[in-house]
Amino acid sequence: MTIASVLFDAPGPRARIRNQIISAITVVFVALAGSLVVVKLANKGQLTAVKWQPFLTADLWRTYVLPGIAGTLTAAALSIVLALALGLLLGVGRLSPIAAIRRPCAVIVEFLRAVPVLIMMIFAYFLYALYDTFPSKYLALAGVVTGLTLYNGAVIAEIVRSGVGSLPRGQSEAAAALGFSWGHTMRSILLPQAITSMLPVLVSQLVVALKDTAIGYQITFVEMVRQGTVIGSTYGNYVSALIVIAVLMISVNFALSAAATRLARRLRSSRRGTQPLEAEALDLGKAPSARLEPGD
Repeated sequence: MTIASVLFDAPGPRARIRNQIISAITVVFVALAGSLVVVKLANKGQLTAVKWQPFLTADLWRTYVLPGIAGTLTAAALSIVLALALGLLLGVGRLSPIAAIRRPCAVIVEFLRAVPVLIMMIFAYFLYALYDTFPSKYLALAGVVTGLTLYNGAVIAEIVRSGVGSLPRGQSEAAAALGFSWGHTMRSILLPQAITSMLPVLVSQLVVALKDTAIGYQITFVEMVRQGTVIGSTYGNYVSALIVIAVLMISVNFALSAAATRLARRLRSSRRGTQPLEAEALDLGKAPSARLEPGD
């Protein structure tokens, strides 16, 4: 018996054959396009061993690659932590029953979501330089972190708001019936459940924040992509340099996603808790054993 999907109807025999043909044609087309690109690069001498040889020297990694990795990870770590704090604050503020708190938070979130990240980076960079807020060597880092924090904090605020809004209303009503205040209900009941359910979306947003550090090259921030272009212009190997940087960026993103997924799994398992004795017995298909006391 064919079970229909909740998202779309299960394809029939003809549809499956058509999908297989389209998939095969797509694979062949992608393989041909990839082969053509490889041939063109080989004809231009971009795939020779000479182009990759600089990456076998410690001087290149110490001078270009490692500073770029350090800059990307530093900016990403600072902006992720600050964006999570700002997003949680603004998200809870948008859910507040007090209009004087809810409306300004809504305006701030919509404004920050509408402004491009690069504009916020440039504005923060020149603002900090104008008022001499940070030492000159940290100006670019401060601008990048500020832009990423403001934009991703606004997006995370919307994620928090939608996550809390997706919970059943009965939980907040039951908490109000028990005499819980709004803050106590939000802190002890709604937010812990919402954060667990919205972790996949949060992870994807954190990966976006990590990748957006590459925009910082516009304000002379030293990060991985900028260092890759510097390597390409210095050694004349743009293709190999960008391939190496792409592999490093993908590895960092994969590590972040894996760590966040593992954390989400641990949070869900810890909140599931232990089953009572009767439930365990039902799962095993047998009744719980009763202990006979003397005199029974």
